[in-house]
Amino acid sequence: MHIPDGYLGPETYGSFWAATLALWYLAGRKLKKTLKATDAPLLALGAAASFVVMMFNVPIVGGTTGHATGATLLAVVLGPWAAFICMSIALAVQALLFGDGGITTYGANCFNMAFAGVFAGWAAYRLLAGSCASASKKRLLFAAGSGAYFGINVAAFLTAIELGIQPILERGADGKPLYNPFPLKITIPAIMAGHLTLFGFAEAAFTVLSIAYIIKSHPELICGTIAGNRAGEKQQ
Repeated sequence: MHIPDGYLGPETYGSFWAATLALWYLAGRKLKKTLKATDAPLLALGAAASFVVMMFNVPIVGGTTGHATGATLLAVVLGPWAAFICMSIALAVQALLFGDGGITTYGANCFNMAFAGVFAGWAAYRLLAGSCASASKKRLLFAAGSGAYFGINVAAFLTAIELGIQPILERGADGKPLYNPFPLKITIPAIMAGHLTLFGFAEAAFTVLSIAYIIKSHPELICGTIAGNRAGEKQQ
């Protein structure tokens, strides 16, 4: 889902830069109230885990790539706002040091994966998991896997839309697309086919296996209050 430079026009990537800057500011305000110094190592590990899993990219027709993200996993363990920051850091390192995702499109990539993917997966997880204190392990794992599958596909769909509208928004005097040349009828099926059938299940499997290990070894991370996550709920 990393969109490279040159595929989004200034109107599109500028809008996403503005939106993401506002979200970073909001995340900073929220985490300033809830984040503890002892949470810092977990945040660093979360950013590292997201970075590693997103490095396994598979090119997709339509101007982007397919891969797992770890978004819902981070949201479950760290809380959605902390997960948003962790993934933003991972995406910045990838863009600046590895050329994985563009600089101009960094705001859009963060919005799609670090914000929309995280919060969509988190919402689905919370809906299905119910109260952590009373939920069974199977229910938590099902909720985490379902949230992961839903979250990554929401992020993929947004990516497909952003790429697919470029031939409509940005055309030269000769009528040819200035940026991404593929229309919605190509970007949506090309990107969603891979995520609905392959990358979504890979994301779900990675999340379920990771959550199962965490429940066994450190259950307090699932039902605790790391980075303000699930404040007020009891630990298992």
